[in-house]
Amino acid sequence: MTRSVSAHRPRECRRLVEASVLLIAATQLLGCSVGPTYRRPAMPAPPRWSESGGVGSATVSSVWPAQEWWQAFGSARLDALIAEAERNNDDLKAAAARIEEADAQVRIAGAPLLPTLSATGLAQRARAPAPIVGQTLGNTFYPALTATYELDFWGKNRALRDAALAAARGSRYDRETVALTLISSVARTYFQVLELEDRLRVARQNLANGEEILRGLTSEQAAGTATGLDVAQQDTAVALLYAAIPPLEEQQHQNVYALALLLGRTPESLDAGTGSLTELATPPVAAGLPSELLERRPDVASAEEQLIAANADIVAARAALFPSIVLTAGGGYESSVLASLVNPAHRVYSLAGSLTQPIFEGGALRGQVAYDKARYIELLADYHKTVITALSDVESALVAAAQSGEQQRRQQDAVDKARKAYEYSRAQLEAGTVNVLTVLNTENALFSAQDALVQIEYTHLQALIDLYTALGGGWKRA
Repeated sequence: MTRSVSAHRPRECRRLVEASVLLIAATQLLGCSVGPTYRRPAMPAPPRWSESGGVGSATVSSVWPAQEWWQAFGSARLDALIAEAERNNDDLKAAAARIEEADAQVRIAGAPLLPTLSATGLAQRARAPAPIVGQTLGNTFYPALTATYELDFWGKNRALRDAALAAARGSRYDRETVALTLISSVARTYFQVLELEDRLRVARQNLANGEEILRGLTSEQAAGTATGLDVAQQDTAVALLYAAIPPLEEQQHQNVYALALLLGRTPESLDAGTGSLTELATPPVAAGLPSELLERRPDVASAEEQLIAANADIVAARAALFPSIVLTAGGGYESSVLASLVNPAHRVYSLAGSLTQPIFEGGALRGQVAYDKARYIELLADYHKTVITALSDVESALVAAAQSGEQQRRQQDAVDKARKAYEYSRAQLEAGTVNVLTVLNTENALFSAQDALVQIEYTHLQALIDLYTALGGGWKRA
């Protein structure tokens, strides 16, 4: 009868682990990389912006928007909406979950850099045929620990971990991009709600004025001082003003629903409240220096992290062409009687090393190297495009902010003049020196000018939001 037992004392466990750690440290010192070292691509930025955008010393200043840049508009309601969106928006929650996914991938990718330690235990009773005695009956007890480690001599596992780390950093920059886009969208949508409310206010005021004139003309017609044509013309004008209101109300409801979606709410649950674009401040924006923009755009940072990850993938792919070395160590005790399981005389151990060199893989390994190199070139082009797009976004936003601000000032002057003309025409109509057609013309001109002014006010605010977004908002790479 044969019996075998194995066990592992705590001291033996510590020795095995300590030996593994020392071996890992030594091999890391001896390890080498077989791929290219990453260097940030040279992307020289212009010394100044070609468009100052009317933002003061934007060409020489290093001042950038504050982190809570939207507070510069002076709207407590906007502040509350953005805070709610940051808590409840589904896209932002998904971006946060992708960060956790990426962090988990880092742990997975870093695991091969450490040894694997497994415990096994065997307790067996078996009957077997044997000569002379006919059969034997025996027990087997075999608990043991086994450590396995792959020497990362060529840097493959480190490169895979580095790629995962770059992806994890990129996921954080992606979340910042989502957050910046979300905040800009909330501000833009809320301002559009206010714009439509102002346009409705203008339309209803003009409708009230038109109805007042119509009532007056109707009375004059009854007295014989106005003609039926005068009344019909004014009645048509009132009908047109009345018909202009429903499309504006429809757009307002649609924008409220869009705002609710950004907040993570159902459409009917949001009351956007009342307000006006005229209640908002129009803050100046300092555009900073172009050379600093690349540190302020999370999309640029994310694009670079993708490039870093792709470079690490090249290293890992090239390292796969070289031999892999795996060390295995195991130890325990062996005895036929459970009571003598930890007897030193029954101690057993094993050490083994294996080397595997790829010889023929059908071109898969070299194909992977070629793929990763091409992928790096693709991402390099994407990075370059992201950089020049960032610079272009700022230039476009600067000129849009300047031109829309100037257009707003000129349109305000046009509204003031249209209002004077309308007031003069009404006074002269009452005096009987002009006909109703003159009033209709000035009335239409005033309504159009006021409506255009509200739209231009929104356009200017939208240009400021776009400029804040192009500048990276208040974000800055740590």
